[in-house]
Amino acid sequence: MPHRPNFLVIVADDLGFSDIGAFGGEIATPNLDRLARSGLRFTDFHTASACSPTRAMLLSGTDHHIAGLGSMAEAIRGDQVGKPGYEGHLNDRVASLAELLHDGGYRTLMAGKWHLGLTPDTFPARRGFERSFALLPGAANHYGFEADIPAEQTPRLLKVTAGLYAEDDAFIDRLPPDFYSSDSFTDKLLGYLREGEADTRPFFAYLAFSAPHWPLQAPAENVAHYRGRYDAGPDALRAERLERLKKLGLVGSDVTPHPVEAGSPGWDALGPHERAVSARSMEVYAGMVERLDWNVGRVIDYLESRGQLDDTVVIFLSDNGAEGALLEALPVFGPNLQQVIADYYDNSLDNIGRGNSYVWYGPRWAQAATAPARLYKAHTTEGGIRTVAFLRHPGLIRQGEISHEFATVMDIAPTLLEMAGLTHPGTTYRGRPVAPLRGRSLLPYLKGRSDSPHPADHVTGWELFGQRAIRQGHHKAVFIPAPIGPGVWQLYDLKADPGETRDLAATRPDILARLLRHWDSYVAETGVVEFNFNPLR
Repeated sequence: MPHRPNFLVIVADDLGFSDIGAFGGEIATPNLDRLARSGLRFTDFHTASACSPTRAMLLSGTDHHIAGLGSMAEAIRGDQVGKPGYEGHLNDRVASLAELLHDGGYRTLMAGKWHLGLTPDTFPARRGFERSFALLPGAANHYGFEADIPAEQTPRLLKVTAGLYAEDDAFIDRLPPDFYSSDSFTDKLLGYLREGEADTRPFFAYLAFSAPHWPLQAPAENVAHYRGRYDAGPDALRAERLERLKKLGLVGSDVTPHPVEAGSPGWDALGPHERAVSARSMEVYAGMVERLDWNVGRVIDYLESRGQLDDTVVIFLSDNGAEGALLEALPVFGPNLQQVIADYYDNSLDNIGRGNSYVWYGPRWAQAATAPARLYKAHTTEGGIRTVAFLRHPGLIRQGEISHEFATVMDIAPTLLEMAGLTHPGTTYRGRPVAPLRGRSLLPYLKGRSDSPHPADHVTGWELFGQRAIRQGHHKAVFIPAPIGPGVWQLYDLKADPGETRDLAATRPDILARLLRHWDSYVAETGVVEFNFNPLR
């Protein structure tokens, strides 16, 4: 068998497209920047519009409606309950990347957010990871703090994000007193790597941060680096980021950004204290990203000390666009969310970012990070599904470059399998039927043997929370239900209009009709349960 590289896949949670320096951000991310600039930066990389569906696609190489996360487990509708693909966990209809690599002779290690099952039979240990430390739900307090709230008063948001962790095949009863998510996940992964230093097998390491997902919390020393940096507000930051994106060649110099859409007051309408709280929340967010980068640096330093970095394929991505929800406005997260947070947490200005605070930063800061794209996480517009991503390995041709070619998170599994000299089992695995891959190996493109990862007529679909999209080539049809969107299919040419600002549905009905035929095929192939309703509103 030819030499096989190690794999390090790093996933950030709700990171914005332009948050890190190599993608136009002002946040200090020297470790990620070094990796990104020496690797291949993607500007047209796509995920699902929310976290667990993306993670299912990453580990299965197929659509999340097939892999068990047709909707997030927290938001499965009544008409979806019991339907194939809506189990709320990574199901048995897929063979996971970790299982296949482990079968193929890899050490498989995982630390961080799982969000693909809460019960022992769905732990990472049951899906191919021989060592794992996992945050099981979709989010949790980054310091492990749990307010003493009576059960009958606890809003649903705090119920579904209560800390629940497992190591290998057992629940963890208590976190260490110095727990901080990004630090502790990295500690665990480094520990697993050190345990296997005498092991001659290559490794697959999955480092899945829960940062910078809300609640926004970060060590004070990191937050301090950004004191006053965001006092001009999100519109000013958006303009700065867009200018840097253009200078870096990550977006076109003539791009038209989509106008900001938000249900919250603009900066000029806020009073001095409201501005201070908003700016401080963004400062904490930046501190979270800086701390994440520092932890990535710890892993990279370890691999360099072992002489393994240049023999390791490093892939970095965010699981969706920046999180812009106004959580206080979502009935599904109630009741009495704001009052309970006011009663049991300390969101005073000087305490924001500590373990006993609980804040999020809202749609305007999020759209500073997703610009020029439209909207943010949970939407099938580009702001929700186009994410920061890069791949680094010195043995590949396309390194130190920027790629404007379309790729998806489903392409990661087939790429790593090919690089490992392994093949997907097809339609049967361990005696059970499984879905074949829908992603496509990037390796021919990465080695310069093809001009793009996908053929020009390739079709990809998206659906979540009643929002839909279907794309072929550079044309994309989008359906955003009211009241967020118009409740009709819209059509965009993403090559000419990446901000999705000019609806072509009326002028090019032929293209829209073709895409809608592809939509019908996508629904049939993946088992989407269609319904014009967004359960998060």
